[in-house]
Amino acid sequence: MSKIAVIRTGGKQYKVQEGQTLKVEKLNNTQKGDKINLETLLVSFPEEDKVDIGQPTLGEKTQGQIVEHSRSKKMRVVKFKNKIRYKREIGHKQPYTKIKIASIK
Repeated sequence: MSKIAVIRTGGKQYKVQEGQTLKVEKLNNTQKGDKINLETLLVSFPEEDKVDIGQPTLGEKTQGQIVEHSRSKKMRVVKFKNKIRYKREIGHKQPYTKIKIASIK
């Protein structure tokens, strides 16, 4: 098994492995193909039965590469009030960044 890490980005935490692709909150000021360093909270070495835990973080030990910037499917939000003829429908597309985990140190 390969190393497992817990990273924090966009106010959320993700459990990742090397080579994994995941969608995170949009990362501004980055372009497709850029390499980024991610804040690492925990690194696990399964073959050695060893775990490194940060106090509160280990620094930027996980490296990733930007695969794409995009927006998710449209989510419809409906507001409705009974008996007063009020109905409002709006849509929202959440922007995201897809990253691929290159290495965990």
